[in-house]
Amino acid sequence: MNNLMQQIMKFGLVGVFCFFVDYFIYLGANVLFENVGIAAAFPKYYLISALIGFTVSVVVNYILSFKFVFVRRDDMSRKKEFVIFLILSIIGMGVNELCLFVGIDLIYMHWAWLKGIMSEGFAKNIFFKFGATGVVMVYNFITRKIFLEQKD
Repeated sequence: MNNLMQQIMKFGLVGVFCFFVDYFIYLGANVLFENVGIAAAFPKYYLISALIGFTVSVVVNYILSFKFVFVRRDDMSRKKEFVIFLILSIIGMGVNELCLFVGIDLIYMHWAWLKGIMSEGFAKNIFFKFGATGVVMVYNFITRKIFLEQKD
């Protein structure tokens, strides 16, 4: 159990670092889209921002995960490992996008009392983004442990 806890802690540290990579790219893209007028033409621009941030963070996460967190399988090529990692990450991205869509478009935009206690910017950039990230982190750890890590 001690090794599992250490692994979860390492995964958490890598995840926090990759979250900041994802998050700051997400925020930067949102600001860019808002300032060049894309937000007016495409109201769901934040989903594109999330996709860009998520994509960059996946590459960083792959490198750091196999350097510090998971033990590579001896029976799997690096190409196959990356493809599986990418597929799992794309599913995770879908979960992330779904969480943002449900949180912002289906909950926040239709619940007046929620709009009364938090701004749209806070809802998009903090509340639902952090919630989506938490859900995806749990998914990522479990699926990578099952499909990519060397079994004892």
